[in-house]
Amino acid sequence: MEAGAGGADVEAGSAHGWDHPRGRAAAALRRLGHALMGHEVADDLLEEVARAANRVASDLEAQPARQRDLLELKRRMFDVEVADGETVVHFDECFVSGPWNPMGIAMEVHRDGDEAVAAVTLGPAFEGAPGRSHGGIVAAIFDDVLGYLLTLEHQPAFTGELTVRYHAPTPIGQPLTFRGRVVRREPRKLWTTAEATADGEVVASAEALFITIDVQRLRP
Repeated sequence: MEAGAGGADVEAGSAHGWDHPRGRAAAALRRLGHALMGHEVADDLLEEVARAANRVASDLEAQPARQRDLLELKRRMFDVEVADGETVVHFDECFVSGPWNPMGIAMEVHRDGDEAVAAVTLGPAFEGAPGRSHGGIVAAIFDDVLGYLLTLEHQPAFTGELTVRYHAPTPIGQPLTFRGRVVRREPRKLWTTAEATADGEVVASAEALFITIDVQRLRP
């Protein structure tokens, strides 16, 4: 899998996840993005890429508009029990971790006790300064990993506040671990914290407040 994937097949052979034509198409596009950003390429090859991409995009745009199923999202995120050590299933279209989203990372998150943990290696498409990841993608990963705690809590919520502290450069092309947990609860609020480490060193940390909602609001 491409450099930014950071995970294995979460639902092989099912209608969701990595082993699905939509998942394979998204993975190919992520690979293309990292290849384009990570290599010196001759102009004629770049023109060929542009022509092929525009041709396929035109074919896709000619298809019917796609609507996401809120009830399916609710079932997959809040009506499941995730055992310790198991993969936490998110929705496939998620910008950060969804295997069907060609713009994201497609990382895998698993449960470790009461914590959500993601292992990911960021590819060239997420580079900010040379050799370092863009701070925005680090913040997005924190938001997403902490969002997986909502599945463990069986509690829909939205991010109310996210604060990220950058302790050191977050490297590109090296394994990273993001680990988050809930530290405080109120009827309408969840406070969470997380850390990102590279080779055992904390490179970034985060605190986030989630505002909870009634699960019935996810009905169409």
